[in-house]
Amino acid sequence: MDAKAFGRLKRGKLVPEARIDLHGLTLDAAHSALIQFVLSAQSRGLRLVLVITGKGNREDPFDPVPQRRGALKRQAPLWLQQMPLAGAVLQVSEAHVRHGGSGAYYVYLRKRR
Repeated sequence: MDAKAFGRLKRGKLVPEARIDLHGLTLDAAHSALIQFVLSAQSRGLRLVLVITGKGNREDPFDPVPQRRGALKRQAPLWLQQMPLAGAVLQVSEAHVRHGGSGAYYVYLRKRR
């Protein structure tokens, strides 16, 4: 991704061509939905898609054992780096506040061959 396009992306000026909301899905369902979405978006020739994961549950301040937040938020970037999506994804970055902030990711896809 070139510097000019990346700057526009980080400022929220580029509009995603498609989006998927994984918020509320189980890990297994979200993983299969993400694979299908990204591969179909690339086959349609799309370049910028938005993956909404949600931020996760808020931590309970009275819980004696701290828990990590947002399983989907942690897993989605890992899934996008693994096969079969690694060949389709060029770059993953956190979305602008306008498009979901820390609960969403911009996924920039490679051109179709």
